[in-house]
Amino acid sequence: MKLGIIMDPIEDIEIEQDTTFALMLEAQSRDHEIFYMEPDAIWLQDGLIWGRMSPIEVMDDEDEWFTLGDELSQPLVELDAVMMRKDPPFDMDYIYITYLLEQAESQGLVVVNKPQSLRDANEKFYTAWFPQCCPKTLVTSDMDLISDFLDDEEQIIVKPLDNKGGGSIFMLEAGDINTNVILETVTDEGSKLVMAQHYIQAIEETGDKRILMIYGKPIPYALARIPAEDDFRGNISRDATTQGCELTDRDRWLCEQVGPTLVKKGLNFVGLDVIGDFLTEINVTSPTGVRELENCFDVNICGEFFDKLEAELE
Repeated sequence: MKLGIIMDPIEDIEIEQDTTFALMLEAQSRDHEIFYMEPDAIWLQDGLIWGRMSPIEVMDDEDEWFTLGDELSQPLVELDAVMMRKDPPFDMDYIYITYLLEQAESQGLVVVNKPQSLRDANEKFYTAWFPQCCPKTLVTSDMDLISDFLDDEEQIIVKPLDNKGGGSIFMLEAGDINTNVILETVTDEGSKLVMAQHYIQAIEETGDKRILMIYGKPIPYALARIPAEDDFRGNISRDATTQGCELTDRDRWLCEQVGPTLVKKGLNFVGLDVIGDFLTEINVTSPTGVRELENCFDVNICGEFFDKLEAELE
């Protein structure tokens, strides 16, 4: 297989927790040819989508983890598949890249995840398609509505719809004197949609669990991210600690609710975020957690993914 990987600069990653790197290691172990591209190296010319790419060799070595071959430019359809692994923010530049990839897809390229679905499935908002799985949720730019929601729920989380890693997320309690200024900030004075959700106290004990879905089926283990003592966010980038755990019956039920829709939409490598009994996010852009889970359990997550992708390409 000739596999293209679109990602942020590889020299900046932390390989011990980078899922894209894990995918590249697995692809290389199967003797696939890997071509590295950064997002700004893709363009349309005369109806064809081109990429400026370099063959890459990866090594599981914290001091020297990649070497690049000679750069070349070629149509993306010269590859067999491309994985879009650019991190959010989900901004207009990101959307434009999905348009380019969708055009390449129409010319026969397999793209993971499906470009149109990357646009359709906002990682926060898309949970609303599964209301039976979610905590009480409000999406609005109206600060009065959020204030009323806070009065009803007593504790809520407020977060932007286009960020990652716990950025700009606030926990509010009814009566907090800072409520108005926080809402003014996060909604940009009522001009920007945000999501408010009931605060789920289970995060303090069982954490924010990442469940990886491969072609609509869950890996049987989750990565629980426990917030630091001085924080409420279960994000590794915010110093949350991690531990592996087996899926509960409720976790499996949530996966059964979501999985068939993911497959239908071509979202074949996805990370669900689950707190307590509730689905809180559906991560489709560049979900992580593989390396941590593979260190905890005897499981080859990337191997399962490539088994499915190779079968799709046959």
